[in-house]
Amino acid sequence: MTTPAGSGTGFGSVSWWGLSPAVDLQAEERSETFLEVWGNALLRPPVAAFVRAQAGRLAHLVPEPDRLAEQLPWLSLGALKFRERDALEAVFRFWAGGEKGPEAFPMSRLWDSRLRQYLGSRYDARHGVSDWDLHMKLHDRGARVIHTREFRRWRDTGVAFELRDSSAYHVPNRTLASGRLLSHRGERVAARGYWGDIATGPFVAFGIEADDETLLRTSNGQPVKNFPGIYPRERKTKGLKTDEESHLQASSVCLTLLVFPSPAAPVLEPFTVHFLPLDSAHTLHHKSCYKGQFQLLYVACGMVHLLSPELGACVAPRGRLIVELAQFLVDLRQEQLHAFSRRVGELAQAAGFAPQLVGKPSDTFARFYKAGDSAPGHEDQAVESGTPPPEVLAPPLEATDWPSEDRTQPLEPGTPPSEPLKLTSESQASLLEASVPPTGSQAPKSENQNVPPETKSPIPDL
Repeated sequence: MTTPAGSGTGFGSVSWWGLSPAVDLQAEERSETFLEVWGNALLRPPVAAFVRAQAGRLAHLVPEPDRLAEQLPWLSLGALKFRERDALEAVFRFWAGGEKGPEAFPMSRLWDSRLRQYLGSRYDARHGVSDWDLHMKLHDRGARVIHTREFRRWRDTGVAFELRDSSAYHVPNRTLASGRLLSHRGERVAARGYWGDIATGPFVAFGIEADDETLLRTSNGQPVKNFPGIYPRERKTKGLKTDEESHLQASSVCLTLLVFPSPAAPVLEPFTVHFLPLDSAHTLHHKSCYKGQFQLLYVACGMVHLLSPELGACVAPRGRLIVELAQFLVDLRQEQLHAFSRRVGELAQAAGFAPQLVGKPSDTFARFYKAGDSAPGHEDQAVESGTPPPEVLAPPLEATDWPSEDRTQPLEPGTPPSEPLKLTSESQASLLEASVPPTGSQAPKSENQNVPPETKSPIPDL
């Protein structure tokens, strides 16, 4: 989902998520707009207007394949079922402001309700809890560039990237909404709410790694530069950033930011982004156009239950598999992280992959290659050996408990609910906890022992 756009001397070409080359945004404004839509529960009015305009355009293109092929030739929805196209159109119309009024999606109230349920009795000590999660978990696991002030603000309001005055952020970010079917008085009703992340934050996907190490410098345990100060400097760095994890994190949300030292824009090969049906992971291998054709398979940590021999059959011999590990899920203890990594190794091996031992070990990603005729006889350094848990660690979303009604908004009759955009960290934690019961000497130790005094109440066992 990228379109090239000129960006002046020293940049050459910037490829970004914007859907229309006619939208004349400078490089810095483009980056700031993306960060707000990606990580903020509340938007500035100009950014909200941009989202409405692009969503309105897509809502008109989705039901008209010919116009879609003409205006967005790189986007293919041909494999989607009709009901999925209708649902996609309904999502875009909601983003475009089809339902007027702040009550259509009261993000601030929904966020606070989620936070109260998540913290429970610790809600009044939420600043102490956020400091504990940041310093004792995220910082210890490699995300030291996240500043205490930024993390607190995100936990309180859902605004991660405050690039302007705080009073400018007051329009709900409708792209974070999701729909579900809930049981109400014995009937199944469609409801809209926010069930995204309220524990880890969007910071780990952008900005915790950089070629320029001075951007990550700390003083007295705190980052010298915050996130708004990092991005303008990173955008002006000449040359391509080759760090693999950075590219993967970017591609997972359809963002590609390419910076070339030459003023001449490179000639990009034609490409097409194909959207597939939601239930196609176990059936793709039945079609010759997919079987053994993919060179790279990337699986997010919340989707590891889809990693199966059927999905592995779609990867070409010697093709690569990269699985995101649960390193930055703050609700998981070390024992659970290790169990998750072991289970990923078991699922990958069952799908026909062998650990890839070349490259720097990573706690964030596990890398494999399609085994082919070679027998996998080594363990990936990022995937520890051991007895795997008895069940898949991340079952489908349907296995989770339905949220309470005070965090939902009813949909209009006949409006298809949209698919959840994000899997919450606490949901993943509950899934892992349910699937990996501690036994004997493996019983996890409570992390209450060094709870900071600001929390006033111990952090309960998960």
